[in-house]
Amino acid sequence: MDMHSNQLENDLKTLMQTAASRRKMLRWLSAGGAITLLGCGGSDASTASTSAATSSGTTTSTTTGTTTGASSASCNIIPEETAGPYPGDGSNSNAGGIANVLTLSGIVRSDIRSSIAGASGVAAGVPLTIKLQLVNTKSSCASLAGYAIYLWHCDRDGNYSMYSAGVTAENYLRGVQETDSNGNVSFTTIFPGCYDGRMPHVHFEVYPSLTKTSSAINKVRTSQFTFPMATLNEAYQATGYTNSVRNLSRISYATDNVFSDGTGLQMVSVTGNASMGYVVTLTVGISA
Repeated sequence: MDMHSNQLENDLKTLMQTAASRRKMLRWLSAGGAITLLGCGGSDASTASTSAATSSGTTTSTTTGTTTGASSASCNIIPEETAGPYPGDGSNSNAGGIANVLTLSGIVRSDIRSSIAGASGVAAGVPLTIKLQLVNTKSSCASLAGYAIYLWHCDRDGNYSMYSAGVTAENYLRGVQETDSNGNVSFTTIFPGCYDGRMPHVHFEVYPSLTKTSSAINKVRTSQFTFPMATLNEAYQATGYTNSVRNLSRISYATDNVFSDGTGLQMVSVTGNASMGYVVTLTVGISA
């Protein structure tokens, strides 16, 4: 009996020590350990967080929560990416010669759905508001006021104004905005389609000032951002996006030639829905 009593006493001590150790671990995690792990997650961790946040379905237009790890990644420089073959910034040509929308009157604007400078086309599609904040990675994420962002993307059919057949005379879905005192810009546009061979995306270039935007020579950063898969699947159920459904089924972030190395710094946060429209946000870090 004494031997069994001693064994029982030892077992109880072991259980109590294990429980105490677990409580200590939980206190450590709640005090900051979990935050440290999330902050070190990198692109894959941010992408996984986005997928988990959006997998439950549509986020309503009144939702204020974010779906990406923007806060933990806001002090990282956004990756430099190709401007692609359709920049319209004077760096290449279209059928009419040098293609430079940046010199046109009216290019500095928030609503980019219509063409300007004599062109009359208007891009149709699911309403989309894009909000970007420009921050300085060399100065503790300080807001960068007085910079300029030129943004462009394809229409719901996957065509780029100024370049694609049928819309070479148009210049819609292109515009420039100057960052305000908090480094913010906002564009009103339509949800871009998915054309064959690329994940849906939006291009943008960062310039040191509004006066420097007349030539691509002056840009300090070129990049792209994309959207959560749940948002893409929902948006493409809307009228006019039939081809996007097919094209999206043949591509993924992992096989995309831009986003295959990760989307952690280029995945927007999303609120809204396909019927009311979407609002997407992204913090853009540059070394200024």
